[in-house]
Amino acid sequence: MKWTADNSNGPTMSTSKKQQGELAENILDNLNTAVVLLDGQLNVLCINPSAEMLLGVSSNKITSKPISQFLIDDLLIAAIHETLNSNHPFTQRERRVQINERKVTVDISVQPIPFEGSGKRERRLLIEFSCLDRHLRISREENLLAQHETIRALLRSMAHEVKNPLGGIRGAAQLLERELKNPDLAEYTQVIIDEADRLKKLVNRMLGPNSRPNQMLVNIHSVSERVRSLLKADKTRDVKIYFDYDPSIPEITFDPEHLIQSVLNIVRNAAQALSEQETESHQESGEPKEKSITIKTRVMRHFNIGQKRYKLVAKMDIIDNGPGISEEMQERIFMPLITGRAEGTGLGLSIAQSLVNQNGGLIECHSKPGKTVFSLLLPICD
Repeated sequence: MKWTADNSNGPTMSTSKKQQGELAENILDNLNTAVVLLDGQLNVLCINPSAEMLLGVSSNKITSKPISQFLIDDLLIAAIHETLNSNHPFTQRERRVQINERKVTVDISVQPIPFEGSGKRERRLLIEFSCLDRHLRISREENLLAQHETIRALLRSMAHEVKNPLGGIRGAAQLLERELKNPDLAEYTQVIIDEADRLKKLVNRMLGPNSRPNQMLVNIHSVSERVRSLLKADKTRDVKIYFDYDPSIPEITFDPEHLIQSVLNIVRNAAQALSEQETESHQESGEPKEKSITIKTRVMRHFNIGQKRYKLVAKMDIIDNGPGISEEMQERIFMPLITGRAEGTGLGLSIAQSLVNQNGGLIECHSKPGKTVFSLLLPICD
């Protein structure tokens, strides 16, 4: 693109219509916003590369097809029809829509545009989708990290207030035991001492590890194999463990003991949830449903953990086919003493999150009936 001098009107662009068309096409191809152009029957005329990624289909396969084949949302399709009929634009923020088999959160803008073709005025609709999932995920991760740090600060304060009185109670019970003339009464003072010790251990567990992580280069697959060997010893749970590894993942800088403990806590939680659920049967065969856990690893490129962006992040998904976790519980699953099981302590996931956080990573949870995924996001330093 060249600029030429014009004494009367200032600088102007010396570009032909063809060059202007190529420039517009180049801009459209490089937009992060997904753009879809529809005709008067809501058939797709053209889409840009961002729309191909969002819809999960190539331009050749979607052209001339109804948009309703790919956008599974009757209310949204009705709103697009209304925009076409009324000739008034339509905008909606943070709408959850189903595209093919997945759901995404998007900002949507539908704009009618005039078009002269074949000697008559035709109707066209320009739809813009701004995918918000990445921004929402970053915001959610920031909230999760801030929440966990707030909880740890609260626990440290609480531990100080609880452990001091416990020490006094324990010492007083020991002094009282020495003064008792009837040895049979020592049983009661021993109960006080034992319960004070139990509470102190509980507070220490809630605080998690106090030492700095001993980081070194770690192969995350060797960690999952170590967890597999530890679980082999537990013959009481009829749970199958499967592995889906990406062998290209490089070693990460992490405390190996922290990573083993975190993965073990999550896998044990999943195994306990699977063991406690009622036995289900296949409708056709009548055989019991297999209880399974899958450990899956992948590499994420140019990925954010909170506000920090990494060139490479190792993602380890721990997937089970258990009953799932309610949405309400998912919001609090990493808080101490929060558990959905009658026999649970509510500390396993809290400790796992704390250990991963100390090494610069994060654990996320997504769950629905029949599928729960705990994702460990582990930065790869290169």
